[in-house]
Amino acid sequence: MPLLVEGRRVRLPQSAGDLVRAHPPLEERARLLRGQSVQQVGPQGLLYVQQRELAVTSPKDGSVSILGSDDATTCHIVVLRHTGNGATCLTHCDGSDTRAEVPLIMSSIKSFSDHAQCGRLEVHLVGGFSDDRQLSQKLTHQLLSEFDRQEEDIHLVTLCVTELNDREENENHFPIIYGIAVNIKTAEIYRASFPDRGPEEALRAARALTGGPMISIYDAEAEHLRLGPYSWVPFPHADFWLQQDDEQILEDLIFPEPFHFASG
Repeated sequence: MPLLVEGRRVRLPQSAGDLVRAHPPLEERARLLRGQSVQQVGPQGLLYVQQRELAVTSPKDGSVSILGSDDATTCHIVVLRHTGNGATCLTHCDGSDTRAEVPLIMSSIKSFSDHAQCGRLEVHLVGGFSDDRQLSQKLTHQLLSEFDRQEEDIHLVTLCVTELNDREENENHFPIIYGIAVNIKTAEIYRASFPDRGPEEALRAARALTGGPMISIYDAEAEHLRLGPYSWVPFPHADFWLQQDDEQILEDLIFPEPFHFASG
């Protein structure tokens, strides 16, 4: 079944701006989200989601009450929630393999045995900006298209991406929103930053740097973090590169798309 807004089929392809203008409630929700103050979220009850990770849980969880992610520049943060059982998935997508990642997001919600109870699937997309290479625009289109290809009805509730999340300063473009959090019990989604990005931030970041696929990092039934095995090869001359300034690194190193150095 298709991607829906206010019960109507989304017409693709079209830009994020055109889409919200065709559906005023989407435009209003994006405006309200951009206008929020950024809330600093502490570690208690938080599971922070890094790039190419997803986490899913429900209001029954006794350990995790908030899922969140930030440092999204061209990346998009995706929240998929079932309104019946409250099962909620949050992931940080970088465009590396959107076609494989959206079904993974869908199956993570379906893993909750009562997913078919009364309710509906709602998706929220936040992130990106009007970048020169149009990576954000490409990722927005990929995510909308892949959700539109899924078998289940999916209701697009929040769309604050790319040009809708862009600000210009001195002829340079930047995202307005870099991070969001979702309260699992209340379903509230809000702008957020995270001084603590654990647990096991360094170990998880090392896995992401290997360029592996998106993985689910949380076992909601056992209420513990889980990381699959991965191979790590030391970066040659790391001590030298750590001493260089940003301009030198950007000039001398070229990273293949869609890898994002340091942030999403």
